[in-house]
Amino acid sequence: MPSYLVTGGAGFIGSHLVTELVRRGAQVRVVDDFSTGFRRNLDHVRGIEFLEGSLAELDVARRAVDGMAFVLHQAAIPSVPRSVSDPITSHRANLDATLNILVAARDAGVRRVVFAGSSAAYGNTPTLPKREDMPTRPLSPYALQKLVGEQYLSMFSELYGLEAVSIRYFNVFGPRQDPSSPYSGVISLFISALVEGRRPTIFGDGDQTRDFTYVANIVDGVLRATTAAGVSGEVINVATGSRISLNQLFRALRDLIGSNIEPVYSDPRAGDVRDSQADITKAQRLLGYEPLVTFEEGLRLTLEWYRTEIRA
Repeated sequence: MPSYLVTGGAGFIGSHLVTELVRRGAQVRVVDDFSTGFRRNLDHVRGIEFLEGSLAELDVARRAVDGMAFVLHQAAIPSVPRSVSDPITSHRANLDATLNILVAARDAGVRRVVFAGSSAAYGNTPTLPKREDMPTRPLSPYALQKLVGEQYLSMFSELYGLEAVSIRYFNVFGPRQDPSSPYSGVISLFISALVEGRRPTIFGDGDQTRDFTYVANIVDGVLRATTAAGVSGEVINVATGSRISLNQLFRALRDLIGSNIEPVYSDPRAGDVRDSQADITKAQRLLGYEPLVTFEEGLRLTLEWYRTEIRA
C-alpha cells in the first residue's frame, strides 16, 4: 500500500480515515494542531507517524507531505457559527492551510490530493437535490472558504497538473463526533442531551432538512476518490441522496433512547441553510460509490458509541 497523509487526522472524520487506512495496511502519517481534534481519537490505532503543527504555516505543510503519495486534506475548523463569529481564524485554518497543502503537494510530487469540501457551498438555492453543476451561494465565511478551497484544487489540477479531487460532505455523523462543543453536529448534540436528560435546542422551526450521512460512507467515498481514474479537478457529492427534518431526527433519536423529553426551539442561526439533499449520481458514475450504511443503522451505531463513552 502507498503512503497517505491525513491532515486533521485526530479529528472526527480524519480519525475514521486513519483507522480504515491502517486496517488496509497503508503507511499513514497524521498532521494535526488539536484545534478541533483529540489525541484520544487515535488511541486505538498503532503504527502511525504523527506530526503536530498548524498547516497555516508553510514549513509544517512541507514537512507533512514529504514522501507521501496521497494527501487526504481534512484539517479545518468545520463550523458555520464559529466562522461567523471569528472569520479570520476560520480563514487561516480553512483556506490558508489548504493553499499551503496544495503548494507543498505540488512541489513534493504528491500523486493526488483529496479535499474535504462542504455542501454549505450550495447555500439556499431552492433546487433539490443539490447537483455539482448548480450555482453556488455560500451564506457564511466557512461555506465560502470551502468553496474557494475547491476552486484552488481545480486550478492546481489545470495549472500545475496536480491531481486533486474535492468531495462535498453533507451533515456527517458518527462515533467520535465531539458532543461537548457547541459547534458539533446536531446528532451528537441531540444524543448527548437526551442521554443526559437535558432538553436539546433546535434552532428554527425544526422543519429544515438535511442529508445526514454516516461517517463510514464518507470514508468509502474519499478512499475511492484517491484511486478513481479521470476525476482530477472534479467536485463530487458524497452523501445518501435522501433527507429528513430536524424534527424527524429528534423523534427518531428519542424513540431509540426511550425518552419523553421535548426540545427547546430557538431563533434560526445566521448562515444556516434551510434544506440540503445531495444528488449522488456523479459519485455513483465516477467513483462506483453507493452508501454502505443507512441512516437508521448509523443512528444505532452512533448511539451505541455514545452510551459506551458515557459509561467509560
